Amino acid sequence: MSMEQLKNAHAVIDILAGEVAAAWKYLNETCLENGRLSSAKLDTVQLPSYELAFCDAEVKAARHIVEYAEAAYEHGGGDIEPQLALTFVAEAVSNIRGRLVARPADYGYASNASRMAETLFGTMLIEFVAEHYSSAKLEALGELIISRDGRLGVSEIGEDAEMIRDTFRKFATEEVMPRAEHIHRNDDIVPDDILQPLIEMGCLGLSIPEKFGGLQPDDHEESMGMIVTTEELSRGSLAAAGSLITRPEIMSRALLKGGTEAQKAKWLPGIAEGNPLVGIAFTEPNFGSDVAGMQLKAVRTEGGWILNGAKAWCTFAGKAGVLLTLARTDPDMSLGHKGLTMFMVEKDRSDGHSFEYTQPGGGKLTGKAIPTIGYRGMHSFDVFYDNVFVPDENVVGEEEGLGRGFYLVMAGMTGGRIQTSARANGVMRAAFEKAVSYSTDRKVFGQPIGNYQLTRVKIARMASLLTATREFSYSVARQLDAGKGQMEASLVKLYACKAAQYVTSEALQIHGGMGYAEETDVSRYFVDARVLSIFEGAEETLALKVVARTLIDQAGKVDKAA
Repeated sequence: MSMEQLKNAHAVIDILAGEVAAAWKYLNETCLENGRLSSAKLDTVQLPSYELAFCDAEVKAARHIVEYAEAAYEHGGGDIEPQLALTFVAEAVSNIRGRLVARPADYGYASNASRMAETLFGTMLIEFVAEHYSSAKLEALGELIISRDGRLGVSEIGEDAEMIRDTFRKFATEEVMPRAEHIHRNDDIVPDDILQPLIEMGCLGLSIPEKFGGLQPDDHEESMGMIVTTEELSRGSLAAAGSLITRPEIMSRALLKGGTEAQKAKWLPGIAEGNPLVGIAFTEPNFGSDVAGMQLKAVRTEGGWILNGAKAWCTFAGKAGVLLTLARTDPDMSLGHKGLTMFMVEKDRSDGHSFEYTQPGGGKLTGKAIPTIGYRGMHSFDVFYDNVFVPDENVVGEEEGLGRGFYLVMAGMTGGRIQTSARANGVMRAAFEKAVSYSTDRKVFGQPIGNYQLTRVKIARMASLLTATREFSYSVARQLDAGKGQMEASLVKLYACKAAQYVTSEALQIHGGMGYAEETDVSRYFVDARVLSIFEGAEETLALKVVARTLIDQAGKVDKAA
């Protein structure tokens, strides 16, 4: 491998980026009405918008993995990083070309068919794919990875982050992994002897400034520690460890964005110490990602508010001592998300699959866990609010926080989404490691399955995808620390979660019949990975309402600026 090949990869990515940008521009022109984007017209291009969001993600992921490989090569790294990068770029060419070619008129090629021949089927892309995506190259890469016991290139994330990674990888391997299957198969709640050590290690305070008892510097954000901690704990178990940080992350960011100084001083130190544990109550039975339609009512009363209504998919609501709840304080439904306010609803802690908490004044909060195929250990609840009283001091932002609930949700969800990409990377890594190990242990037709071309190709593709999503996540984390990257956080969450479905499915397939057995870890990774594209913003909503809308809008602004 040489730097010249990586430079060629950049040139290939430039071509792909140009075609994706042109497609966004075409959708912008298609959806304009009186000089502005029309929501009705955007709804007529959902399929091309959805697929183009994944094209955009692959272009950005390709760029990041090549930059990673260049840095590794310059610093004397091994040969594996460039091979992983070149493989990923070649596959990205194939994937992006396949999407655009399937419906060329949707992306603006109908009026310029020759452009497709010159770019997507030009000599550079054809030769690049032929060189780096042949069955022989993929097989050789897979053989190399298996010979290294699945060890991929080490990312340069800094000494502090590497120390954090080592600490939590050890904890996940020794404390979480041995118990993960039992928790999953018995649908147990996360046990305190996993939870308490993690609290003592500072996990719940990773997004809380030091002045409030957390681990985050007071004068700037550092997301890498949270990312690698989440990765390693999710490698141990998504539900029993990897997702414990998410809810305190969301509540902490909401408080830091919109809470009063008194609220920050009261709540943040407790959250960092796991007292109280946090649950999130945003989703409603008939309104998932459609936040503007939410109907749980909050009516003003003396000294506070009375909440009535239902919430759904409130993860960790039983064990939590506070539910961060989004409620409608203005009954005028035409206000949409502007009529929503965020409340901190306190309750007793419960380890059961159901709970009932009665307030001194008679208000009642009840919950029942929803049986799920995976992601067991956290428990997600249907929760009913029956005349639940919340004092004014528990309105996030107090009087100034009224009507700002949606914006505080978004502040919290950005961190939640980049963290979810890290969760996806952790689950992928666990599945990948099991697949590599099994490929050397399992013999069919007289030899290990890892000796066969198809298994090696699967391993190579899994490894390149895992590496690309990891480096993409790290890059977006750095952007967020610099005050940028809000859309990219949604984009990498969208892409990494889809990638996790593929990697865990392939790992299960490599295990054959044993992969389908509940006693095998890869079966748990498979069902756990499936939830990743649903929570923290459903895949379709992120692709259409966040990523596509933003990039279609930006395409018009770039055109005007030019």
